[in-house]
Amino acid sequence: MVSQIKLKQREKAYELLKVDAEKILRLIEVQIENFMMPQCPLYEEVLDTQMFGLSREIDFATRLDLIDEADGKDLLDNLERKLNILHETAQKTL
Repeated sequence: MVSQIKLKQREKAYELLKVDAEKILRLIEVQIENFMMPQCPLYEEVLDTQMFGLSREIDFATRLDLIDEADGKDLLDNLERKLNILHETAQKTL
């Protein structure tokens, strides 16, 4: 019973972190499409702040043993890859 609860908590924690990562991706997409260019210091600050916040969330969840460290790293790496693709696409349209 306890292991089932822990498994559900781990799954929920990971899903919540994935949702937060998707929110960051959407926020950056909106910024690029509507407000600013990727070279803008404000864009960089928002991106850095959001990524730092997510990394702190992942670290917290890892320390609580809600997610594996490798899963957290994969989540960040995946988001960074998507953001790099988005950034490259925006650069090509300039």
